[in-house]
Amino acid sequence: MTHWFHRNPLKATAPVSFNYYGVAAGPPASKICNDLRSSRARLLELFTDLSCNPEMMKNAADSYFSLLQGFTNSLDESTQESKLRYIQNFKWTDTLQGQVPSAQQDAVFELISMAFNVALWYTKYASRLAGKENITEDEAKEVHRSLKIAAGIFKHLKESHIPKLITPAEKGRDLEARLIEAYIIQCQAEAQEVTIARAIELKHAPALIAALAYETANFYQKADHTLSSLEPAYSAKWRKYLHLKMCFYTAYAYCYYGQTLLASDKCGEAIRSLQEAEKFYAKAEALCKEYGETKGPGPTVKPSGHLFFRKLGNLVKNTLEKCQRENGFIACTF
Repeated sequence: MTHWFHRNPLKATAPVSFNYYGVAAGPPASKICNDLRSSRARLLELFTDLSCNPEMMKNAADSYFSLLQGFTNSLDESTQESKLRYIQNFKWTDTLQGQVPSAQQDAVFELISMAFNVALWYTKYASRLAGKENITEDEAKEVHRSLKIAAGIFKHLKESHIPKLITPAEKGRDLEARLIEAYIIQCQAEAQEVTIARAIELKHAPALIAALAYETANFYQKADHTLSSLEPAYSAKWRKYLHLKMCFYTAYAYCYYGQTLLASDKCGEAIRSLQEAEKFYAKAEALCKEYGETKGPGPTVKPSGHLFFRKLGNLVKNTLEKCQRENGFIACTF
């Protein structure tokens, strides 16, 4: 089953030379600085390299972060911070607020910002893979794994690194708690979409699919609520996506719950459930149009034309017609 996911743009950053004349004295120190510069440049290149795979990303990220640790952690592994932590200024843009950069003279800020981009890369890789017409079982597992990795990185940054910043995260910026939490929940919801698609392919019980779809809709609703207090100029398009996915998976839930009721010969209740599915599908369809017309970070696409969306519309229509036929047949027997 093919998928469609909204993605915010990657963060951009200013070049960093890591030239510390008079501080980094001697060949070993110079080599570390050169390695930092080259490994950072390599990691930044991979973010936009379509041939990059998770193994390449992991190796490049490990290479850079292992060197950057010398600027964030003390050499004796004590609780003290590195004496080099505040030696370099770093600039990064924001995924929502465009090209207006934030700057901090703090290596922890660099670690968080770069790791944030690594997490975003995993979500974008998952999106590219999930958007294929005929996704294989192994590819679906790779999508699920990439989204779990991304969620884990966001969660780790939120809990372990962002609290260490001397300058608190600015409101409405990437490192603020609301945005990090929204990214985490979105990754969880999209990973569950893959689980639902797999359950449908394996013809699992409709009751199970309905329960998974309902839970996924709740994930999207929670993520949308997390962003509700942000400036609409930056968050409107993202929130349209979250809202339409909430309606979409609520329709899925009602559709498969209707199938469960139909199997139990509860035709009247099944019809009502499918009518609810129709309502939420119509809401999702309207939100798809609004999403395409809303300005803001993210792709310019028409989700309603996507295969994943059209398939649900046909499923709801056909299931409702089946329920009505069954109900008419029962009525005729009396």
